[in-house]
Amino acid sequence: MGTETVIDSVGQRLWLSPAVEVDLNEMRKTAQQVIAGLSPLPADCDALVGELNRELLPGWSDDWLMLDHERWDQVRLHALESLAQQLQTAGQYLPALQTALTAISIDPIRETAHRIVVEIHIAEGNLACALKRYRTYRELLRQELEVAPSQQMTRLVEELIAT
Repeated sequence: MGTETVIDSVGQRLWLSPAVEVDLNEMRKTAQQVIAGLSPLPADCDALVGELNRELLPGWSDDWLMLDHERWDQVRLHALESLAQQLQTAGQYLPALQTALTAISIDPIRETAHRIVVEIHIAEGNLACALKRYRTYRELLRQELEVAPSQQMTRLVEELIAT
């Protein structure tokens, strides 16, 4: 049994040995693969969505971590949204919906995941649910930021509102 060092150093500089596997690095690789397009889609997305739902160092709010938190949040949001779109395209509506809702739970203001949820409801023929999601999101934006959804979002439901 060999002994591998966990920490390498030169003088007062320390860093993790290349032999150490860091879960964040592995998840970033996975997220990039998802964003590039999974082929084939996983049969059970729950584990993947669960991993992408994990925060970086939960409970740590130190200023020096703020940028790393935001960087990870953006990567995982893009991966979740991409996965939701891929699932929707494959007609796997429930996992697509659950994946998009996970993204919404990470950043409730971000429009992309809300738009995907509306698109999924429309694809399933659940027009009332699509309109309800749009109106709920529109109200959230009004209360929080005093802005309206984008034209791209509004175009999704224009026909539903007109009828």
